[in-house]
Amino acid sequence: MKFAFYTLGCKVNQYETQAMEQYIREQGHELGSWDEPCDCYVINTCTVTAVSDKKCRASIRRIRRERPDATVGVCGCYTQVKPEDARELGVDVIAGTTDRLAFLRQVIASCEDHKRRESIADLTAPREMELLPAGGLAARTRAMLKIEDGCDNFCSYCIIPFARGRVRSLSAEDVLAQARRCRGEGYRELVVTGIEISSWGKDRADERSLGALIAALCDEVPDLRIRLGSLEPRTVTEEFCRALRDKANLCPQFHLSLQSGSDAVLRRMNRKYDTARFLESVRLLRESFPGCAVTTDVIVGFPGETEEEFGETLDFLRRCAFAVCHIFPYSRRSGTVAAKMPGQLPNAVKQARAAEAIAVAGVCEDRYLTDLIGTVQEVLFEQEEDAYFTGHAPNYAKVFLAELGLHNQVIRCRIVSRFRDGVLAERAE
Repeated sequence: MKFAFYTLGCKVNQYETQAMEQYIREQGHELGSWDEPCDCYVINTCTVTAVSDKKCRASIRRIRRERPDATVGVCGCYTQVKPEDARELGVDVIAGTTDRLAFLRQVIASCEDHKRRESIADLTAPREMELLPAGGLAARTRAMLKIEDGCDNFCSYCIIPFARGRVRSLSAEDVLAQARRCRGEGYRELVVTGIEISSWGKDRADERSLGALIAALCDEVPDLRIRLGSLEPRTVTEEFCRALRDKANLCPQFHLSLQSGSDAVLRRMNRKYDTARFLESVRLLRESFPGCAVTTDVIVGFPGETEEEFGETLDFLRRCAFAVCHIFPYSRRSGTVAAKMPGQLPNAVKQARAAEAIAVAGVCEDRYLTDLIGTVQEVLFEQEEDAYFTGHAPNYAKVFLAELGLHNQVIRCRIVSRFRDGVLAERAE
């Protein structure tokens, strides 16, 4: 049979889809594309915002309309939270965020007997971390290694703890084994990912700290670049930096979730830090990893956000001088505490604030990239763009080189200028 997969949402979803594709191939089935006739279409869904839900529904409706005779299986965060929507849309196999391989076995069975199936797990029950093979991006250039699932933070704007459940961690032994397997398959970089990797190990009383795990990972596969996913500011301590500062293969890019530069807004968001603690994390990183890229996410227009609080966020962005800052207007999400808060702002206000914050973030990013001119970077090249090959430096700056045929090569490059959405380079002698 021929299967096509479609993924919405985060890198964790991408990782899980790639693992499912691998399982389907191992079972002797063929992978097709979303736009060609297939026996089955699988959608891995997201529910982080109301817009995400809308995209999920549109994807299901489209494939039901265009391929009425095919089997449609849907899994992920959206169906975990709203399985009734999938039922109403005529999905054949419905699952949530647990046991992807059992879900695929149900999909295969449904392709054969044309019966509908559903399996939505109770996320309040204790569960082990699901072990799936690490997946790859860009044709064996970069692989994602999922070390954790679930979240216990319960931020007031976020539905994810209800979609993913409580924190579950992969054992250190399994993490290292997955890394060795990826090295053997020819990957050059591992991206350590999860729903909230800062909580890795909290469900395992005998486990080491995240910093110690990453240090062991760097030592286990010294010829692979190790890139960290999103971190909570609490993770970045002197101990964390001391464990990792001498690891040559650790990529000096650190994504710290900010969400707001106003302490009052952070309290309403139920974040577990204030701006002073966040700034301390930035200081520690820059002292321990000179020239590192610190990146972040920010939500603007949160319920009750005043002009003064928004101004505090803009000032904080400038103070932190982020290399990259992703800006999102607040999206009201049913089922969250924030959805019921007073002071919901009009969309026009949220969009205007987002545009202003994007402009500030753009100035910071341009300054960071400009400061790279003259430096030498080890660039992992991934794909062709026009007459250039593009890749990423360890700090994740996008690098253009006027050569072709460089896929999966690491080349020492000297940055010569700003260029498009990154920097232009030449080979370093």
